[in-house]
Amino acid sequence: MTGSATLPAHRAVALVARREFRVQVTKRSFWISNAIMVLVIVGGMVAYAVFGSGDDRPTVGVAGDASLAAAVTTAGERLGLPVEVRQLPSAAAGRDAVAAGDLDVALTADGPAGAVAVVDSEVPSATRAVLDAALTDRATASALATVGITPAELAAATPPAGLTVDALDPADPEAAQRTALSFVVLIVMFMQIVGFGLAVAMGVVEEKSSRVVELLLSTIRPLHLLWGKVLGIGAVGLVQLLLYGVVGIGAGIATGLLTITGTALGVFGAALGWFVLGYAFFAVLYAAAGSLVSRQEDVNSTTGPLMMLLFAMYGVSFWFLGSPDSAVLGVLSWIPPFPAMLMPLMIADGSATAGHVAGSALVMLVALVLLAKAGARVYERSVLRIGATVPWREALRSR
Repeated sequence: MTGSATLPAHRAVALVARREFRVQVTKRSFWISNAIMVLVIVGGMVAYAVFGSGDDRPTVGVAGDASLAAAVTTAGERLGLPVEVRQLPSAAAGRDAVAAGDLDVALTADGPAGAVAVVDSEVPSATRAVLDAALTDRATASALATVGITPAELAAATPPAGLTVDALDPADPEAAQRTALSFVVLIVMFMQIVGFGLAVAMGVVEEKSSRVVELLLSTIRPLHLLWGKVLGIGAVGLVQLLLYGVVGIGAGIATGLLTITGTALGVFGAALGWFVLGYAFFAVLYAAAGSLVSRQEDVNSTTGPLMMLLFAMYGVSFWFLGSPDSAVLGVLSWIPPFPAMLMPLMIADGSATAGHVAGSALVMLVALVLLAKAGARVYERSVLRIGATVPWREALRSR
């Protein structure tokens, strides 16, 4: 092979990377698939904002005294448990509405301090708290009226009372958003790594079957050709992931589904960084796997182990969503390639320290360098062998 002295390493890698990037982005299927994906992201968020976050306030119908309806509304707002209050023409109408499922509670005044609540089976605890507070307010107002004092006068004469809470482990107000973002990041990361890893393998097979690789290797070293292909296709994946993230965050903020932009941007940035490491790790393996076969229909036979490893990572990541405190997952977050999917979830969860993130990234980088050298050897030994599939064991042992 004469290519090692023909082109400097940086020029060779850059040349191949530019070529691969242009090939991918000039495909019509690339633009069509991305347009569809953007529409799905925006449409899905708009649909969820319109239909998926409907008003789940309990409905309370009040028959008779209008002051009781006002008391229920005021009590719900004061307790932070708003209810939808409807005025009913009669108690019988309220009973019928509850039986038909149109109301959760039908309330009928029973004297100045009481009421009768008609429900299907029981009053939910939150609704019961609102109704009890409303009846207490109404009874208090009635008692004050008998002595000539209005509720406003009583409130003015009563010193303000408040409870200050000092929580030892305060709840995370962004927990729900973190969980949702983690779930989305997990699925997108998996799809991107699989999709663009397969693109690397298919590109290698295409060059091998057309004998183009023989011309390339006459001027470019195998390691440079390998990294040029990995970087070029990976750049397309990174741009695509960036597009999806910008569109998704923008649509989420516009529809009100994302309210804390710092969390969303932090998770997005982590996803980009760990995608680069995870993609590079698997792309090298996919390139080596592609070099073992001469036909694209045989790629699945050599990439099968990689898919099994990816699905293992996927399963472990879902395990984290259910058991984030597992000690086993803490160990796996240091073992490549598991950090590629686990660390974005840990960052979103807030459980990853800066040292943990930096250490896992360093371990991934070291593993990637070693893997790249091994992958280049497999690539070099197998890419010029036309015909039967080269077994992994033979490619690793051959000299």
